[in-house]
Amino acid sequence: MNLPNNKTHSPDGDPLVLYGQSFPSRLLLGTSRYPSPTVMAQAVNRANPAMITASLRRQTAQGDNGGSFWKLLQAMGVPVLPNTAGCHSLQEAITTAEMAREVFETDWIKLELIGDDYTLQPDTLNLPEAASRLIQSGFKVLPYCTEDLVLCQKLVDVGCQAVMPWAAPIGTGKGPINPYALRLLRERLNVPMLIDAGLGLPSHACQVMEWGYDAVLLNTAVALAQDPVAMAGAFADAVCAGRTAFLSGAMQAQETAQASTPVLGTPFWHQP
Repeated sequence: MNLPNNKTHSPDGDPLVLYGQSFPSRLLLGTSRYPSPTVMAQAVNRANPAMITASLRRQTAQGDNGGSFWKLLQAMGVPVLPNTAGCHSLQEAITTAEMAREVFETDWIKLELIGDDYTLQPDTLNLPEAASRLIQSGFKVLPYCTEDLVLCQKLVDVGCQAVMPWAAPIGTGKGPINPYALRLLRERLNVPMLIDAGLGLPSHACQVMEWGYDAVLLNTAVALAQDPVAMAGAFADAVCAGRTAFLSGAMQAQETAQASTPVLGTPFWHQP
């Protein structure tokens, strides 16, 4: 996988590291649902993401146009992260990943194994087994999962060097709907964690980065914005701001007001 020569969105000397590979940005961006391929390319150029995601199903379903889409992705010079979107069984996900490795020429895979069509919630029972089998086959697996601590720990136990819990169901744009679980997850696991799915605003991205998450992956919030290119830039800036805030060490919240200016020795004038 060739890394792009682009502007960093991480503080200097603080790259995102996944499976031993460094990336200059902590934003990953999807490539679907944009008004046009041109707008998508402009959004990617504006955001300068670490990787862009692409679905093998979309690639094959487009027929001849799929080849044009792949050429467009290659022309952008950004590493491609294939995904197994739409897979509902363990074997289907594994087969799709193997096909994606051939088509996109990369061992990286975003593992999606859907257990519920309504919420698009991952199949938490079979996801660790799917991840384990892909890792044994040489894949660098980034599993899309829920914020469940036990599930994420099992994914780490089978060899995942990073996990990608959702903030909310895919495409909802609700932002982090379970802050307690997400913050607890960040505190308990010592692997890179990327928030994947459910972010709708740059402030959502900034917030989870402030909690210590290592990166965010999003698509719909940019693709369906009135100005996707500007929104891509806004998310890139928000991710950088959140990471810097986390590294800076935020002050502790106080229950009562604390004067910022010393009052000792200050004369007080009382009106009659």
